[in-house]
Parts: sequence; structure tokens; C-alpha cells
Amino acid sequence: MQASVTWQGRMSFTGTADSGFTVPLGTTPAVGGDNDGFRPLELMAISLAGCTAMDVISILHKKREEVTAFEVRVQTEQASEHPRNFTRMQIEYIFTGRNLNPKAVEQAIELSEQKYCPAQSMLRKAVTLEHSYTIHEAE
Repeated sequence: MQASVTWQGRMSFTGTADSGFTVPLGTTPAVGGDNDGFRPLELMAISLAGCTAMDVISILHKKREEVTAFEVRVQTEQASEHPRNFTRMQIEYIFTGRNLNPKAVEQAIELSEQKYCPAQSMLRKAVTLEHSYTIHEAE
């Protein structure tokens, strides 16, 4: 994969990669930005959420679990000193479905964590990753 960012002026950039999609990157006025795009570390958290979400929903579909809504939230903590790297990332999986099997959900999360999600594999080497989940019955 190749990824790049192109400067748009001040502290604004446009990112792209092999898929051809673009994403705006920016920062706050306090550091010379215009609040006109994602912060780079926000994209790391979104990347983690998206990577594991795709794994988990794919596994649950293969298990024929009836998921009607699904969200993955990532809460981060950062060091107070520069480079202000992440020190902890909490992954919260929120499922809604009909008669979802908790064991199937746990197994899907574990497979993503231990086998399939490259974002988790890479980040686990640098930061504490924790996860939790909730299951809600669909109406």
C-alpha cells in the first residue's frame, strides 16, 4: 500500500491511498490550523475501530448471527508529554440483534484481536488495548 498527504496550505492536508479515496486532515487554530479535517491520531483510532469492526461483523455473519445494528467505539488516553503517544485504547463493541449468542460474540472479538486485525496486532506492541462489549436485544 502507498499512502500520501498533500499540503493544502496552513496546517491543512489531503490524504489518499491506493483506494483513491481522500480524507481531509487538519488541526486546531491554537496550533495554526483551521479545524478543517481529521487529526492524524483520530484516524489511527478510527482505523482500529474499522479494522476490528469489519472482522467481527464478517465472523458473526458467517456464524449466521442476526446482528441488526453494530458500533465500535475507541476511547484513547495519551501521554501528557510530547510526542503524546497513546498509552491506552479501550475498544467498546456495541451489538444489537435477535438472540445473539454471547459466546459467538466473544469468539468473534477474540479472533479479531488475536488473528485477523492488523491494526490491533501493530498497536498492541506499543499501547495497552482493552475491550468490552454489550449486547442489546432488537425490538
